[in-house]
Amino acid sequence: MKAAAYCRFSSDNQREESIDAQLRAIKEYAEKNNIEIVKIYADEAKSATTDDRPQFLQMIKDSEIGIFEAVIVHKLDRFAKRYMRF
Repeated sequence: MKAAAYCRFSSDNQREESIDAQLRAIKEYAEKNNIEIVKIYADEAKSATTDDRPQFLQMIKDSEIGIFEAVIVHKLDRFAKRYMRF
């Protein structure tokens, strides 16, 4: 299976290493599950409460042309918070 990796940190208070740590975890998961990461998307200092994230929007466009079959995120809140109300 071909997949994209999506990483994000939400504020300038978090460090860039946060994205590196997310990507390491995603790559480990992909390797263990025989998944090929074909593209990496990363938004720095962007909130998950909005879709106005450049790499997120590019990932959506790329999904429409079949570059990958799935998206892997380290934690669901890195992808979106708007839909995670409990």
